[in-house]
Amino acid sequence: MSTATQHKIIDGDGHVMEDIATIWKYMPEEYVGKSFSDARGRSPFPPIDHLHTANRHFTPKGAFANVGREGWEVFLEEVGIGTTVLYTSAGLAFGKIVSRDWAIELARAYNNWIYDTYLSKSSRFKAMGLIPLQEPAEAVIELRRIVRDLGFCGAMLPSMGANMPHLGSEKYWPIYGEAERLGCAIAIHGGAHENLLMDDLTPYAPVNALGHPMGQMICFAGIVFNGIFDKFPGLRLGFMEAGSAWLLTCMERFTGSWESHVQYDPRGRFLQLRKGEKIIDYILRHIDEGRIFVGCEGEELTISEAVRIAGNKPFVFSTDYPHEVDAETCKHELEELRENSELSTDDKEAILFRNSQRFYQLTLWGHFEEKGDDT
Repeated sequence: MSTATQHKIIDGDGHVMEDIATIWKYMPEEYVGKSFSDARGRSPFPPIDHLHTANRHFTPKGAFANVGREGWEVFLEEVGIGTTVLYTSAGLAFGKIVSRDWAIELARAYNNWIYDTYLSKSSRFKAMGLIPLQEPAEAVIELRRIVRDLGFCGAMLPSMGANMPHLGSEKYWPIYGEAERLGCAIAIHGGAHENLLMDDLTPYAPVNALGHPMGQMICFAGIVFNGIFDKFPGLRLGFMEAGSAWLLTCMERFTGSWESHVQYDPRGRFLQLRKGEKIIDYILRHIDEGRIFVGCEGEELTISEAVRIAGNKPFVFSTDYPHEVDAETCKHELEELRENSELSTDDKEAILFRNSQRFYQLTLWGHFEEKGDDT
């Protein structure tokens, strides 16, 4: 396989390992050294949850490596990926921040840090920023800044948080409206798994297994049933790091439940089905029209069935590097996807790069154009 062909892959969901000491330097001076966490030399981000700590388990070799930009560049070359869209790691807990002022300043500090550290150094790096969803008016301002001034692809919303209403809530409509105006992406990402009826569940493996899809299903329900795609028809939403199976469950369960529990809606607050349309048809329509995207990996049991039912348009290949994976496991995932006989060539190309291009509005990856490679 040629280098150009290998590099025609977009990683739709990679992660940075934050340089906490440096991010503190991006915070306003009046915030530094003024919190309990800083006084103890800790992170400006809240703990992700109690389930990730005070426990011991074994992870694959190389997983959760504390890689920086140079480590990421080595990974991209070794695996054969042209571009990665970077998400936060520590900021997966961003929804747990209760101080609105802190959320505003930390989002700005993180976004400036990742721009200076990654985006400004190489066109292979793209990013989804943090916005202070605790204060939607300020979130709109920060979203506009990172997209227009810093060239971000959009912003991430956490699937879980403290005192967060569901993501279909009117509270977040200004964010969706601004994303629609900017033409940028909004992605929902899990990671914090508290308050999902698993707070005392051990061992950790089922918490990880269930936490991501459960969080996404709840977010998807709030968004779908509250008519977000009707109210903001130009909005593109991604649901990351939960696999593909949860989408099939939602399509099946939402369809049956709506038919037996049709909501009285005198003010037109909820989703608007077309005549004769079922919920599954409604979801498939918005997938086809490029509004719904779903992160996936290469070795998923349900990926072929998901493509059969939903088509190949929503699924975005994601490495999740360096969480739980290294270069070898990612190469294995890619090989499994390429060798999947139940997926067509068109399906594979859609998953590996076309859908990321559409979701994140990426042009041909500049790094290889600059080298003169034919991609």
